[in-house]
Amino acid sequence: MKLSKPKIVVSKCLEFDACRYNGLSINDSMIRSLKEYVEFIPVCPEVEIGLGTPRDPIRLIYKEKEIKLVQPFTKKDMTIKMKKFSDEFVNNLGPIDGFILKNESPSCGIYGIKVYDNIDKPSVKFKDQGLFAKSILNHFSNFPVEEEGRLKNKGIREHFFTAIFAIANFRDEVAKPTRGKLIEYQSKNKYLFMMYNQIILKKMGKLLASLNERKIDDTVELYFEMLKNLFSRKPNKRSVINVHMHALGYFSKYLNSKEKEHFLNALEKLRTQIITISGVNSILESWMARYNQPYLSKQTFFQPFPQELIDPLDSGKGSVLN
Repeated sequence: MKLSKPKIVVSKCLEFDACRYNGLSINDSMIRSLKEYVEFIPVCPEVEIGLGTPRDPIRLIYKEKEIKLVQPFTKKDMTIKMKKFSDEFVNNLGPIDGFILKNESPSCGIYGIKVYDNIDKPSVKFKDQGLFAKSILNHFSNFPVEEEGRLKNKGIREHFFTAIFAIANFRDEVAKPTRGKLIEYQSKNKYLFMMYNQIILKKMGKLLASLNERKIDDTVELYFEMLKNLFSRKPNKRSVINVHMHALGYFSKYLNSKEKEHFLNALEKLRTQIITISGVNSILESWMARYNQPYLSKQTFFQPFPQELIDPLDSGKGSVLN
């Protein structure tokens, strides 16, 4: 199954350049593994606003009822420069499918970034987001945005991969949208979308059923918003098992009682996290090869992202399911 190449903004210090405040870069095996399958757009907001490498650290402080970005050693206030760069960056970015940003960074961090009460002898007042990250999140609502540290978690990582490849595939397939292309995209993603959110899947179906009621570009825009919402959280166990039961229905007339029992036992092991989704899928894929089910065979559910990105040595920390 051919997959599109997602366009991903990434913090430049992750594998691309020695641009951290200490003059170093960060080795990241996950970023390295993605390079063959993703078109990266590296950026270091701190370098872009004129801070050198190496440089004195910067931090967020709360002053005059506003979060400011300052460099304590030089007393420089970099807030305006960072906001200006961030606004220009997001407005000129063009088509994009997701973001991987450096954690614990006052510019790029997404979660739990310390905001101090003053510049000299500070204590933490509260926690927020980095200024550049905040601009990304405000401008690209519901896009896949993650910190590289969180992507060490298997569940978060595979959910992120699924989302960016689904969005990239949609972007490529509707570059010149037609009714047929939209319906085909929906058709081959049916079980993947069912696993994530059946309510949104039904809304997508209703939207496509009324294609003649609006301009094609308006339909694409509405559908894309639904697509992003669909991937706003990981699938739950109940939905995943429901999809597998639907798939089992394609083979019921061919299987004997022991084969069905074996599959149902595998689903129970999936529910209790003894085995993974791929373990259950391998049973279905063997049946697809034997019994020729073309509709099921084209479903992205079985390979939502390149299999080479699955780490065989992964400890499994972090469930793929909620």
